[in-house]
Amino acid sequence: MIGAEAIVKCLEKEGVEYVFGYPGVAICPFYNSILNSDIKTILIRTEQNAAHAASGLARVSGKVGVCAVTSGPGATNVITGIATAFADSIPLVCITGQVNSELIGSDVFQEADITGAVESFVKYSYLVKDVNQIPRIFKEAFYIANSGRKGPVLIDIPIDVQNAALKRFEYPEEVNLRTYKPTIKGHAVQIKKVVGELAKSKRPIICAGGGVLLSGAEKELRELAEKYSIPVVSTMMGIGVMPTNHPMYYGMVGNNGKPYANRAMNESDLLIMVGARVADRAVSQPDLITENKVLVHIDVDPAEIGKNVGASIPLVGDAKHIFEDFAKEEITCNHDQWIKVLNDYRETMKKKRNPNPDYVDPAGFITMLSEKMADDAIYVADVGQNQIWSCSYHIVKNGRFLTTGGMGTMGYSIPAAMGAKLACPDRQVVAVCGDGSFQMSMMELATMRQFNVPVKIIVLKNNYLGMVREFQHYNYKDNYSVVDLSGSPDLEKLAMAYDMKFMRLFTMEKAEETVQEFLANDESVLLECVIDPMDLV
Repeated sequence: MIGAEAIVKCLEKEGVEYVFGYPGVAICPFYNSILNSDIKTILIRTEQNAAHAASGLARVSGKVGVCAVTSGPGATNVITGIATAFADSIPLVCITGQVNSELIGSDVFQEADITGAVESFVKYSYLVKDVNQIPRIFKEAFYIANSGRKGPVLIDIPIDVQNAALKRFEYPEEVNLRTYKPTIKGHAVQIKKVVGELAKSKRPIICAGGGVLLSGAEKELRELAEKYSIPVVSTMMGIGVMPTNHPMYYGMVGNNGKPYANRAMNESDLLIMVGARVADRAVSQPDLITENKVLVHIDVDPAEIGKNVGASIPLVGDAKHIFEDFAKEEITCNHDQWIKVLNDYRETMKKKRNPNPDYVDPAGFITMLSEKMADDAIYVADVGQNQIWSCSYHIVKNGRFLTTGGMGTMGYSIPAAMGAKLACPDRQVVAVCGDGSFQMSMMELATMRQFNVPVKIIVLKNNYLGMVREFQHYNYKDNYSVVDLSGSPDLEKLAMAYDMKFMRLFTMEKAEETVQEFLANDESVLLECVIDPMDLV
């Protein structure tokens, strides 16, 4: 067995079904060996999207996503996708080919120091020098990626190591890393402290981040919230921890969140932050959320606790385990008055829009789309104004809401939706993007067609980089610079080129029937919604 065959064997041992990537000479031994496996390879049209697609698969399946690209530009192209996964804590194993071992450092053709380049964007990276270490390295990589605070791991493998013969293939049964032992169980004393504060609290609130979803703790969180009438808000990455219309859920917090959600968090006397990094987009004024309240910060990554705001009660551990421990406790409390206050806020502080009737109203359209989507549908939002409208107006039922909140990478939605659809072929998957972000990954329509991945795509078209235009509107008095998207393709002709059904909507007049036709069956459809270029989130 050669190294390339050993890599494939490792992926089989880890239950990998799909590898997203782009071949080149330095990764050819691997791609040659994978032909003898049942693992399916998906040829992505640009390497960054290989990581995004692997991310989409990982987020809905709970498994580690895998991508494999060649050396040099292949490896450097995938960095943005790796950085996106790192910021969003998504488990990936990224395999890169490398030039011959003896040539490393010689600046030969398509050589790049990829382990050095990704140092700040990975949980760990390996440069494989000994073919016999491949089983151990892959076992460790999958464990590191999908444990503790999840994230990407990079494995760089020179072509000569891929072609070298192993003495013996033996895949380790377990991993024991002396310097990496993530805490799963919460400290019993700290849990008792939180329970004590909950019993005393009159105005508690839970702010849930993406860590709750990564832990699979949605059910436990809901049960706690329902049992003790504890209101819940979420960060952008935490959207979907509870159904949008759940009576205990009060929406997204942050700069673009619900005003009543932010007010609820500010007025609470006990704030339980769980699986959230307390970053600027969710909490623009950290001092405000610590005033006159007890702050409990729960996170599996101890480095996040106290990084941006000091916690009264730090609690390190996995969200699911900690909520299970909370469920064993009996707490006497009554929050009826607090819930009444928050319900009043929800009714009186709703944002009022005045949409232009000559265009599609993105807010009304997204709400209508949500209501008609399948109960367990997967909605993938891109980045820009479309992301904020999606966060504000999409109704999560029992499905998933995916977006990139940490890095905010444009072009994420289409490849991530492809990965999600491959992981869950029986579920409806819709990608929503702007005309700017669409053009960053529209080449993947070819991938969808080649591998029959029926993702439905909506483009909110305003001929601008809308979010930047809005920033320039407020901060530069409408002095617009480099945001005009004139020259964009005719999407109807583009859809025709990829043999894709196309629909276009100009106003809300025929929105309902258009959405019904758009969702009618499991086929790829490209729907263009023409929105007011001057609309604001």
